[in-house]
Order: sequence, then structure tokens, then C-alpha cells
Amino acid sequence: MIEFPVSDWMPDACIPEGPIQDKWTKYKRDAKLINPNNKRKYTVLIVGSGLAGGAAAATLAELGYNVKCFCYQDSPRRAHSIAAQGGINAAKNYQNDGDSVYRLFYDTVKGGDFRAREANVYRLAEVSANIIDQCVAQGVPFGREYGGLLDNRSFGGAQLKRTFYSRGQTGQQLLLGAYQAMEKEIAKGKIQMYSRHEMMDLVVVDGEAKGIVVRNMITGEIESYAGDTVLLATGGYGNVFFLSTNAMGCNVTAAYKAYKRGAFFANPCYTQIHPTCIPVKGDYQSKLTLMSESLRNDGRVWVPKSREVAEKIRTKQIKAADVPEEERDYYLERKYPSFGNLAPRDISSRAAKEQCDDGRGIAVTGLGVFLDFGDSIRRMGKEWIAGQYGNLFDMYEEITDDNPYETPMMIYPAVHYTMGGLWVDYNLMSSLKGLHVLGEANFSDHGANRLGASALMQGLADGYFVIPATLPTYLAGTKPGSVTTAAPEFKAAEDAVKEQINALLDVKGTRTVDSFHRELGLLLWENCGMARTRESLMKAIERIPQIRKEFWKNVRVPGTTTGINAELEKACRVADFLEFAQLMCYDALHREESCGGHFRVEYQMPDGEAKRNDDQFAYVAAWEYKGVDELPVLHKEALSFDNVHLAIRSYK
Repeated sequence: MIEFPVSDWMPDACIPEGPIQDKWTKYKRDAKLINPNNKRKYTVLIVGSGLAGGAAAATLAELGYNVKCFCYQDSPRRAHSIAAQGGINAAKNYQNDGDSVYRLFYDTVKGGDFRAREANVYRLAEVSANIIDQCVAQGVPFGREYGGLLDNRSFGGAQLKRTFYSRGQTGQQLLLGAYQAMEKEIAKGKIQMYSRHEMMDLVVVDGEAKGIVVRNMITGEIESYAGDTVLLATGGYGNVFFLSTNAMGCNVTAAYKAYKRGAFFANPCYTQIHPTCIPVKGDYQSKLTLMSESLRNDGRVWVPKSREVAEKIRTKQIKAADVPEEERDYYLERKYPSFGNLAPRDISSRAAKEQCDDGRGIAVTGLGVFLDFGDSIRRMGKEWIAGQYGNLFDMYEEITDDNPYETPMMIYPAVHYTMGGLWVDYNLMSSLKGLHVLGEANFSDHGANRLGASALMQGLADGYFVIPATLPTYLAGTKPGSVTTAAPEFKAAEDAVKEQINALLDVKGTRTVDSFHRELGLLLWENCGMARTRESLMKAIERIPQIRKEFWKNVRVPGTTTGINAELEKACRVADFLEFAQLMCYDALHREESCGGHFRVEYQMPDGEAKRNDDQFAYVAAWEYKGVDELPVLHKEALSFDNVHLAIRSYK
């Protein structure tokens, strides 16, 4: 067993005093302010232009700050937020079905298996209603009822309808709203947009984050930028598994570089496995495709009751339609009657794995279950289903050549979202002074499992409403423009980046970058994926350094440092994944319990549900970097549950 060094010190989470429903109001009432004429003296560096980064850039620029925004895509419109499908939660109670700020708060804390900070989650629920008003004012085309009022649908982990949506392309429409708000400020000169620029390192001056080093992905030049604060909104790290629902460019580099510069990384083992993805077809695939959780509103998940029937489906002797109703196992409805097909993602994913492990999977590989819309089409009609999910059905048919109006979809769990991220306090500032972290890049709101439709809510809450109120808490105590790129720390950071790039190009080995990434991803999926054990984690911990050593001896990165070099971009990202993966496994090994997306096989209830260990692990695990080959130091932020009391998480 590995003995991790543990520190008694933990940064202050800066949670306001008082009842939870008053904390955010009290914070804003007492918060420091900056004179509008002084805001233009401050420069804010924002890395990432998705929902969190784009919303923050637009809002801070409107307030008067000078904003420099960086993204590696060719346009902010291509940020990965665009891929979100099903919807965004908000406690509007438009359906008059009993929703409230408290209900959304409760569902989110429970959905995260009691591993989130209550104060941050309540603020998220409180702010959620404002997001919808903001987006409607921007022209976001949410789905509407016949009379013109905004419509809602249900998502996992809730027994009511609180999810606002735009068919199956909600993320795209929300991102366009943020993008248009950004474009207005770009035209006014308040935002300087740097597309095709990837952050390679964080610059720390006198213990505070004051700049970044980026690589111009068009010219290959290494450039430095100084600011009064740095905001990271760079998404999650799901691509460490290679096969995931994330775009291939998504990576951990920005957050991991910040970790190496002193920012604590919290709960990295909390990764979400999404239950409704198109199953893997072969080893030629580089990514997987998500089918929105919203489909589980009207689709019923099932497998055959017998292994023999499942085998006939796998070998194409019979079709799904040939299986009589009495021979179908609607296992989510059977196991979780209160929530049925809308059980939370972690629970639904493990249930699918359980059926497939039992030999009743229906895909050719044995790893797949049915998502069947037959009942809903008969009840509501094909036209109504098409109005709700048409683009998702079209996408599924394009990929699989099966028509889901006529035959059930095949789905299987895949890596999707990551709940872990850089540790932040109530101000969204990391343990490294001056570095703020927004959206999926931080750890704060989802605990050990994110409920569906809560990612878009957090990203826009952080960008539009939270960071504009909390940023002055830091900036009011700093002198604007006090640090420039003339500081020696910038030159040192640039040199370190160039040294790494040259080292990668100089290896001139025989293996591709993708071959290393694929090997690492498969190792993690098998040993730190949906199910983990002490033995599997130790296997990964022993093997990862060997892969990393081989990478630095035998990777082949063609091309040069100048101009566009996609292989070099990937190599830099995979180099960070090869270090970060070990931290993930360390975190999963130390947490001797099962909670949410972290399922240790040794810790489960008699019925197979996750078994928490609240006496020993009701805390945030915040890790401090000590070196690539050194054990990180564990810092613990104790979690208290004064408003949603600790209980066995049941959806039955």
C-alpha cells in the first residue's frame, strides 16, 4: 500500500457566514467593488472560450475590464461546449411540479453522492434561473410549448421537469449566445481574441498567477502575455482515456501546468461514464459519440432476459423486434422504480455494465444495450418524437446506418465529463493566488457525479454571474499593470516550453503519438474506469511510468517547431496525460470507498450499489505537486452537510 504524505494545512474556502440561503446575497452585499473608471486599467487573461470562458469574457468586457481571450480552436464558436445536446437545468418551476432552488440544490448534492461543497452548489441553484432569462434575451431558441411558453424536459436524478432545451443541440445554441456577446465586445475593442493559440504554461510572479505562455498554432511561435489575473476555463480531462465523447483536441494541459505551478488538483479520480453512447465498433476508432441523456425521457432501456436470446441478436439471427415483451428486461425500471430510465448517470452506467457482464449484451462485441422508442412512438407519434429529438436520430442513423424510428438504438457507457478539477474557493480562486478557474476545469459543484444538464448550468453561472462578482475580491488588492512580460519569470517559462518541444522533436523514435495515447487510455479504462480495485489501480500505477519512459525514448513527432504541426500539438498534450494519469490513479487508490463515478469494487452494498465511507472520506482530496516521480501531498477540505444530511443515496 502506498503511504501518501498528508498536510494539515488547507487553503480557506472563503465561504460566507450565515444561513445557506443568505450566503450569496450577503457576499454580494459586502463584496469589494472597483470603480468603473478603474476597471479599464485591469487586464484579465481568459484561457478557453466555451460557455464558461466565453460568458466570462463577454461579461467582464461589458463591465469595462480589458480582456484577452485565448483558444486553440479557429473560432470561439468551435469550443467543445457546442457538443452538449440535451439541455440546461434551472429552478424556474415553469411546470408547476414542485421545483425550487432548494430542490435543485438537494438533487445536485445527492446526485454528487454527498461529495460537493454545499455553499457552492446552493449558489449554483440560486443563480440558475437568471441564466435562462439571460439566454432568452440573447435570442437562444429554447424549445417552447404550443402556447409559446418555454418548455421543459426531465433529466436523470430528478423527479420533475427543470431542463430547458433546444432539441438536441442546446450547447450549440447557448454557445452562439455567448459568442455573439463576445463578438460585440471584440468589435468595441474590449476583448482581444487570440484563436489558434494554445496555453503551454502558467507564469507565476511572487507567488501569484500573472501571465501565460502560449504557442501560436499557425506560426509555431512561443509567445507570452501578462495580465492582472488569469482565468482558466479549459474544460475537463476525459480524453486521458483516449476513447471518450470529447473532441480529440480536448486536453488537460492548461490545468495540469497550473497544478505543476502550485495550484492544487482536487478529486481527479471523479470521472463520469455516460450511459448513452454509441458502442465501440473496433480498434480503429479515435472517439465515441454521445447520445443525449434527454433520450431517456422517452426511450426505454432493455436487454433480453436470457443469454441465449442475446446471443441470437449479437449474431444477427434475430432482431430486437423479434423479442416478445415478456422476454425483455427493462432493468432500470425494474431496479429503480421511482426514477426508472432517468436514474443518474453513474448508476445507469454500472447497471448497463452489469447486464453485459451477465452475458446479455446485444452489440456484436457484447457491450451494448437497447434504447427503445417503440412505446413513445406508438403513444405520441413519430412527428412528435422527431420534434423533440430529430437531429439526434439523424446523427445516430448517419453513424450506424440504423433508423431509430424503426429499430432501437444500441448504447453503452463511455467516458464523458470529469467532476475533478483544480481546487477553488468560493471566489473561484485556486490555491494559487490570482488564478481563477471556471466551469468543468474546477471541481466545485458536482461532487462525485454530475447530473445531466448541470454542466451548461455551471459553465454559464460561473461566467455570467459568479466571476463578475467575485473577481474584484482579488483585483481590488492588486495594482493594475504591475507585472509585464519583462519579468524574468516569463523568459524562464518560455525557455521551459521550448525545451520540452525540442526534446519531443529530437526523440525521432518509431511509435506514433496516438499509439501511446491509445495504450494509456486502454490501461486506464480497464483499471481506473467504471470499476476499480486496489489491484487494478496498483497495476496502472506501476505501468504508467513505464509507458511514459517509452514515450520519451521512442515517440516519433514529425515536422518542425515552425508552422502548423498537429502531431507536435498532440505530443505535448499526451506528455501531460502521461503524468496526470498517475495522479488520477493515486487519488482513486487513496479513496477507499465507492461514491458516484468512483466505484471501488471492494466497497459496495449487498445489492451492488456504491458504499460510501463518510467517517473517513467526507472531504475534498486536494493534491499538491511535488515532482513527476514524487508522491503528491494530500490536503483535505472537510465537507459538512448542514442542509442536506448524509444518507444512503437511493433512487429506488
